Amino acid sequence: MPTSESSAPAAWPTAASVADGFDAQHPPDPKLIDACVHCGFCLTTCPSYRVLGTEMDSPRGRIYLMDAINTGEAPLSATSAKHFDSCLGCLACTTACPSGVQYDQLIAAVRPQVERNHERSLPERLVRLLIFSLFPYPTRLRAMAGPLYLYQKLGISQLVQKTGLLAKLSPSLAAMESLLPPITAESFQDDLPELIPAVGTQRYRVGMVLGCVQRVFFSDVNAATARVLSANGCEVVIPHEQGCCAALPAHQGQAAQAQALARRMIDCFEAAEVDYVVINAAGCGHTLKEYHHILQDDPEYRDRAQAFVAKVRDVQEFLAQVGLTTPLHPITSGALPIVYQDACHLLHGQKISLQPRQLLKQIPGVILREPIDAALCCGSAGVYNMLHPDVAAELGQMKVKNLLNTGATLVASSNPGCSLQIQQHMAGQARAVPLFHPMELLDFSIRNLPLPLEKPV
Repeated sequence: MPTSESSAPAAWPTAASVADGFDAQHPPDPKLIDACVHCGFCLTTCPSYRVLGTEMDSPRGRIYLMDAINTGEAPLSATSAKHFDSCLGCLACTTACPSGVQYDQLIAAVRPQVERNHERSLPERLVRLLIFSLFPYPTRLRAMAGPLYLYQKLGISQLVQKTGLLAKLSPSLAAMESLLPPITAESFQDDLPELIPAVGTQRYRVGMVLGCVQRVFFSDVNAATARVLSANGCEVVIPHEQGCCAALPAHQGQAAQAQALARRMIDCFEAAEVDYVVINAAGCGHTLKEYHHILQDDPEYRDRAQAFVAKVRDVQEFLAQVGLTTPLHPITSGALPIVYQDACHLLHGQKISLQPRQLLKQIPGVILREPIDAALCCGSAGVYNMLHPDVAAELGQMKVKNLLNTGATLVASSNPGCSLQIQQHMAGQARAVPLFHPMELLDFSIRNLPLPLEKPV
């Protein structure tokens, strides 16, 4: 295993590929690569290395590989692509690195290179086509809600899972099916008004991003977020023409799709003329704050992207910054032990950790408990749990056990992907606890409503 700058893996990947190396369109920057001193501090924080145990599936190993491809010592082969694909993009290594290596920028540069210059197998292409043709489009997701509702209600879902046939046909499709939350009446609705006035004196005019999965499967979280913002003096603008934030395609190297979605989002919220753009999903928020990178080559949108990014705030970041102005009430009759689950793109990507905890502690009766390995990814990582279900499942089991070992009676989670992953693996535990978004908990407290602890997992 490499331990210094001079050491290197014994053999580079040599499988055949479409291209010999990276093309000239923003390959990983050699200066960023050279910042890595190969100390190994990243290894224990890396979820793929924790599960797979191979050097080339660690940040340090991938940086070696990037350098080798840049210098022509290794090809951009099928094996190379596999090592890059194994990265969850959780960015824990950027937090742990004592040298300040910008691994986030390196892997963001590599993903589009792989998509442009490596030909995937037909099954891989079909699964990715399904994912990127469906999940970034809320109207398409909502159109699927009807058939999926019948699929669940008629018991077909239980039959499919019991037989295991789908897993044999396609592990990725089986992972999608197992992650599907219960389809409810709210999944068919999109009824938040475009303008919600502030309660009392207006302090800010904020635009609210609805998300895609969040908009269809967690609409109650969006409704709670809008009420919390309104109750704390915000006029909330919710443009209905908004689309996907571009997180899913951006994280998987689908550059053209990500750029088109980012332009649409900028157009939409520029027209809204808001003080801030607020988002309640961690993965979406990280991508919204990266628009200046996504559109760096677009002369029309480059400066507009910079201005947009300056307005983006995670909702917990925003509320901690401006302060709560409305009274909070207990949501249980006694003490309420909560474990807060750090979403990677909030903790590592946006460096937001204290703010959610500060807000939750303001609810009377709440006691926060901290899990071990809090910074380790749950395995969701956008669509990683669909593309790499085995690795994701092992990480999901680790995460849920660590959360339950705190003895908390509920989990607070700030990202829809994390929530789906945790709920899936919670269902198989001897003791399962409900999961809520922190905005839901604040909403219950502001409205003086009891917490529905019977909420299904």
